[in-house]
Amino acid sequence: MIFIAHISDLHLDGGERSAARAERVLAAIDAFTTPPDVVLATGDLAEHGAPAEYEQVKALFDGRGTVLHCPGNHDERSAYRQVLLGEGPGEGPINRVHRIHGATFLMCDSSIPGRGAGFLGDETIDWLDTALGGVPGGEPAFVCFHHPPVTMHNPVVDVLRQTGEERLEAVLARHAVAALFCGHTHTAAATTFAGLPLHIAPGVVSTLLMPWEENGTREWADGGPVDLDGPPSLAFHVYDEGRLITHYRVVS
Repeated sequence: MIFIAHISDLHLDGGERSAARAERVLAAIDAFTTPPDVVLATGDLAEHGAPAEYEQVKALFDGRGTVLHCPGNHDERSAYRQVLLGEGPGEGPINRVHRIHGATFLMCDSSIPGRGAGFLGDETIDWLDTALGGVPGGEPAFVCFHHPPVTMHNPVVDVLRQTGEERLEAVLARHAVAALFCGHTHTAAATTFAGLPLHIAPGVVSTLLMPWEENGTREWADGGPVDLDGPPSLAFHVYDEGRLITHYRVVS
């Protein structure tokens, strides 16, 4: 059995509000009587991609077991690399493969520098194809990125979704993959892509309302109705005997 805690969209900006919400969620994970094998953070760790924001992210994650992460559209690759990964500056995609507790996690960079929408570039597609080919037989593989490659029926998210998804679908068809995990939508969701489970973590910093939830009393940010007052939440996944089970929890 593999136990995964899944968070997304922390948007740490140096302020107290975003930091307090993120700390509440990580503290809730700390309090589990069984610690997760891994914590996934699927992008938008920082709000502006500033080095000081990544120092805040690093302090939040340090000492909290195995935390795997990938960039989102609010992240900045060079500062991300230097502060979170301890590497030199660089502008190429940040793709990493990790093998933990008999599972392989492939953290893909779906960001496009300077844009809000997502796309897995040729370098990332080729890397993913090669990395999946190296997964040991019988070991579950989880592919993670920030932008969902499907329409979510939210006009704010859908103009900023991952495009070129047919290239991803072609890679997935060549390999055995257990599930896909992402973020970006600021709302918990579950669907399928390429015949595989696609599970989307809720946003830690805020919740993006669906069109049928708009009631004229919410604040608008980035062109959409955002609930800034609702409590943060997270997902946790259990993978056992070939089956993925996902639970969503609000953190009071």
